[in-house]
Amino acid sequence: MSKVSKLVVASVVVVLVAAMTIGRIASAESGSAGPSGSLSDAYRIIASKQFVDLTHSFSPLTPVWKGFGPANFAAAADPMSGQPYTIAQDGFRSNFYSMVGQYGTHIDPPAHFDPNGRTLDEIPLKQMILPLVVFDETPMLTHDSNHALTVGDIAVWEKRYGRVPAGSFAALRTDMSRDWDKNPARFKRQPFPAWSLDAIKFLYEDRGIVANGHESMDTDATPELASEKWLLTHGHWQIEVMANLDQVPATGAIIVVTWPKPRGGLGFPARAFAILP
Repeated sequence: MSKVSKLVVASVVVVLVAAMTIGRIASAESGSAGPSGSLSDAYRIIASKQFVDLTHSFSPLTPVWKGFGPANFAAAADPMSGQPYTIAQDGFRSNFYSMVGQYGTHIDPPAHFDPNGRTLDEIPLKQMILPLVVFDETPMLTHDSNHALTVGDIAVWEKRYGRVPAGSFAALRTDMSRDWDKNPARFKRQPFPAWSLDAIKFLYEDRGIVANGHESMDTDATPELASEKWLLTHGHWQIEVMANLDQVPATGAIIVVTWPKPRGGLGFPARAFAILP
């Protein structure tokens, strides 16, 4: 395992300790009767799991809402000379990145739509690692390419996988992410497969999820963005433009989502990944 991988795993362990009981995980994996409470046990268990990146890389060519426009990547320059820093001359190089917060795989905090909502720096750390459930909408898209997930669809899912656990992150798989690089125009299509408002309300109010995510650039395809507006103005947050949900099981995985901490931040590119059971 590389040093970078070890650092990622170690970071997950630290957050995991804050979010759940390590002893229960260790006991379940080892078959032992009592809790261990050992960080080394937790590290060993997590390091043995498969990780799935749920994040797209982005560039100035990345699909984005026309009202925002593309990002700009530029070499950082010495303010005195105006010349870009180079490894050959200065021993280092760096970039300036200019983009809207809602760019690539990103987080929408409540404050994106709610003037009194929480900003990025106010979302609790414990909400950055959650049990993950995935609703696979792709079978429905053969009959309705713009299907919006319904409460009835969730009921069918629960008959197969059990009740959606409270405190979880609910993700919607549509396989739109396959068009991200290959067919950006199709990725940006309108309408698109999405969440219905009733489904979003049901998951938050009746099942007690903490956050949701999807592969599209918006929660829903209604003109008023009804589902997106409702969840953000009710104190919830979401991850948009997710990737690789086809590699994650319906239940049993954990999602880890991280983002920078700008004071009063209204959105930012995020890094999300799943740890598989």
